[in-house]
Amino acid sequence: MRASAPNCACWINWSVPMAREANLTPFHSPSPLLAHQYCHSPLGTVAGTPCKFVLAFSDLSYSVKMPTKLSCFGKKHHTAEPTRKVLDSISGEVKTGEILAVLGASGSGKTTFIDALANRIKRASLRGSITLNGEKLEGRLLKAISAYVMQDDLMFPMLTVEETLMFAAEVRLPPSVSASKKKERVQALIDQLDLRSAADTIIGDEGHRGVSGGERRRVSIGTDIVHDPILLFLDEPTSGLDSTSALMVVQVLQRIARSGSMVIMSVHQPSYRILGLLDRLIFLSRGQMVYSGPPHGLVEFFAVFGSQIPDGGNPAEFALDLIRELEDTRPEGAKGLVTLNALNHEARARTSAEPCLPLQDAVRNSIASGKLVSGAMMDGAPFASYPNPVWIEVLAVTKRALLNMWRMPEIMAFRVGDMVVTGFLIGTIFWQLHYTPQAMRERIGFLAITITTIFFTSTDTLGVFIQEKFIYQRETAYNAYRLTSYVLSNAITTFLPLVFLTTTLVPIVFFTVGLAGGVQGFTFFFLTILATFWAGSGFVTFISGVLSHVVLGYTVAAAVFSYFLLLSGFFINRNRIPGYWIWLHYISLLKYPYEAVMQNEFSNSSNCFSRGVQIFDGTTMGGLPTAKKMEVLVAIGQALGLSIGNDTCITTGSDVLHYQQIDQLNKWNCLLVTVAWGFFFRLLFYFSLLFGSRNKRK
Repeated sequence: MRASAPNCACWINWSVPMAREANLTPFHSPSPLLAHQYCHSPLGTVAGTPCKFVLAFSDLSYSVKMPTKLSCFGKKHHTAEPTRKVLDSISGEVKTGEILAVLGASGSGKTTFIDALANRIKRASLRGSITLNGEKLEGRLLKAISAYVMQDDLMFPMLTVEETLMFAAEVRLPPSVSASKKKERVQALIDQLDLRSAADTIIGDEGHRGVSGGERRRVSIGTDIVHDPILLFLDEPTSGLDSTSALMVVQVLQRIARSGSMVIMSVHQPSYRILGLLDRLIFLSRGQMVYSGPPHGLVEFFAVFGSQIPDGGNPAEFALDLIRELEDTRPEGAKGLVTLNALNHEARARTSAEPCLPLQDAVRNSIASGKLVSGAMMDGAPFASYPNPVWIEVLAVTKRALLNMWRMPEIMAFRVGDMVVTGFLIGTIFWQLHYTPQAMRERIGFLAITITTIFFTSTDTLGVFIQEKFIYQRETAYNAYRLTSYVLSNAITTFLPLVFLTTTLVPIVFFTVGLAGGVQGFTFFFLTILATFWAGSGFVTFISGVLSHVVLGYTVAAAVFSYFLLLSGFFINRNRIPGYWIWLHYISLLKYPYEAVMQNEFSNSSNCFSRGVQIFDGTTMGGLPTAKKMEVLVAIGQALGLSIGNDTCITTGSDVLHYQQIDQLNKWNCLLVTVAWGFFFRLLFYFSLLFGSRNKRK
């Protein structure tokens, strides 16, 4: 396809004045002969399969507000323009079977451009149009027929390659696809990604040896393309890989494109071999498009501009170096290249384009031919937001989490071991407490320190929760499963280990300390400790949803637990707390389990903690002879009109509860409130993920 002669004439008339206007003195001025050849060359055309889908974008622009600073007098002033254009009038297209690579220096707008095409920027902030087969893309349809591979390879480390891809198939493919078909799809995907030799190898992490970096990147791509999408977006898929691994990744992407997909990716600096696998290139400079066309057109494009690419040199490296030089040496940057590319784009826009089917017909044909194995739209039915119902998602996500947990027994062993050590340490310190005034105080201290220890122990899963949150955000960016399913699965997989921890701790401390209540007392104590673990892990889960830094999360959790302990009623009674802090007493997570175990221990009025002269233990009269103390006790009794002997019970458990002001809720209500706190913080966790998602830019 060639541009018409009048366009060439316009360009020839424009070329030299434009070179002067752009002040391109270090470069040769374009010659009329080169201009004529350039206008009549097929630059920008790409040979490919018959037109099935065409993704077109026109005049895409996106601006962000610049930050402000405070002067030394507290007055705000702008350090630069109030807004900065991150994308400036980007136009082009990509067809089925092609790989479009977006190149540019850091900060040139590559990732922003990919996000714009992938509907990861709010439409209200984005200017321009994005169409598929001439029709505006609706968000639900786009998520069903596309995939977005992020730069970070976040996956569960203890699952094998095959298990990781199988999970993706279970959540991305609907129930209408049988289990055997899903397995076939996974096996075909393993071969397509060239992962057969690593299929049974775990993904791995810092502490567990797994697949190589290149294999890990290909697995990451595979989890997002298991539903065989029409559109595939990738953010720098070769970043951090050696040249051989990067080449293998792009070869895989070429096979995906040739199978009937459109691949759009950002690349920092492709090698010569990778450049040969790409079909279209877009070079960006400060958000502007300086080149748009096939790789083989780079030499001719820069020759027209007056910069000859050396023989045997990498055209992409030359172009990036030239763009950077223009940005560093000229206020207007690469404006000359931008204008030259705009003219070429205008000439190509006037050429005839191959007609494509209407979007719905094209999608329906793709499904009928087996392209979209998800079968997201058959017989004219609308695309579903999610491929599977909630219960299937919960089962799949829970199964994966439990499998990952099962293969890291050292973590669970450490947590159980921690409970064993804690139980024996506390149990031997508070060994077999008797019913004396001193033992009464020690029982109260034991109960307080046990509840406190459980809450602080709950923070050991904070790092795991934060890591899982990032995986969740990656997987659900394109509706692999629901937020509700993840939160329910998280609650299930969290609760099961808590049962083991409670079963480990409670028998040790209950019997070594000699707590009261028999079987019923043991059962209630067990339930309260389990509820305390549940509430503590719920709070930590909520913290992980709000914060993304582990150290900051530990700091916040420790500080809040300390405040809760201070105002729980152990250190200071309720009536002594200042009125402006009393609200913290009632929202203290430690208050309710502490009061529950206190009532479980002291509610039996038959247990006496102080008899006769024991009332003087711990006082200034405690050192007096027993006979002298008895005389004082009898005198006190006579003054009160009571008959008090050495066997008279002075302090019962009810008296302890009354003194501690534990009288607002009974123990079962305290237990229910503790359980409710666990659910409440998981509800907050849900909303923190719902409103804190970073899947879209503002």
